[in-house]
Amino acid sequence: MVWIFKTSVNYKKEIKELKPILNNALQPKDKWNFDLEDCDNILRIEADTLEPKQIEKLLNGIGYKCVELIDKIVSIYLIFPICLSLVW
Repeated sequence: MVWIFKTSVNYKKEIKELKPILNNALQPKDKWNFDLEDCDNILRIEADTLEPKQIEKLLNGIGYKCVELIDKIVSIYLIFPICLSLVW
């Protein structure tokens, strides 16, 4: 499963500090990365073992804001076809 989170992580230094925490929480086969160039400072995680709420709790518990964005993305995709049908 792939999860997308909006975070308050702003600097590469913070990612370096989070690396052992995220690696410890995830399985060795799981993947994660940050996109600090995105306005939402995106954290993207590919994992089968954790739920999004666990990631939110982990980061929020150590002082970062972390909110799953998947609901917003799904909403956009649900609305987009309706907008297209109105145009056509």
